[in-house]
Amino acid sequence: MKSFTQVSGIAAPMDRANVDTDMIIPKQFLKSIKRSGFGKNLFDELRYLDEGLPDQDCSHRPVNPDFPLNFARYHGASVLLARENFGCGSSREHAPWALDDYGFRCVIAPSFADIFYNNSFKNGFLPIVLADDELEVLFSEMYAAEGYELSVDLESQTVCTPSGQIFSFEIDAFRKHCLLNGFDDIELTLQDSDSIAAYESARRVSAPWLFDAVKA
Repeated sequence: MKSFTQVSGIAAPMDRANVDTDMIIPKQFLKSIKRSGFGKNLFDELRYLDEGLPDQDCSHRPVNPDFPLNFARYHGASVLLARENFGCGSSREHAPWALDDYGFRCVIAPSFADIFYNNSFKNGFLPIVLADDELEVLFSEMYAAEGYELSVDLESQTVCTPSGQIFSFEIDAFRKHCLLNGFDDIELTLQDSDSIAAYESARRVSAPWLFDAVKA
């Protein structure tokens, strides 16, 4: 899993509440489990004026001129500002995959749907909870200044604005540890591979019948 330590980059808006996972990455794109290639279809129904299809070349599709991610000022954004209950709806790891593949490394919102929140941490993507009034500051400053950048530091658990204003966020210590080190569930288990191997060797001695090949 890709680790997360710090990110400094342009902030872009998803200025609506209850953005569900089907809006983040529509259901027709869920056939692949490669974890990559989903960025071109992030917010597909909002970004484009036609219907998106799997494996489609998106370079010539008609784009929605009113959707913020199509504005030149937000190109290359790595921090997404969102509203409450972001990531609601059905469970799909493709949602954080699509956000990350597009170029976002974190999303800041006042609240998240539980499943999306958990899936994000398991895929190296950082969801940050800030209070509504703190989000209002970030949204207002972002809209007022083209090229508005935020700096996110996971170690210090802070979001810093261009003016130097700092907002602190909470995060579970175990999730923080895994993100900083890039440990998903499998990689975390493999940290104890020597102990696991030692247990299996001892078990082969104490209960050899468990390891006998099944005979037809």
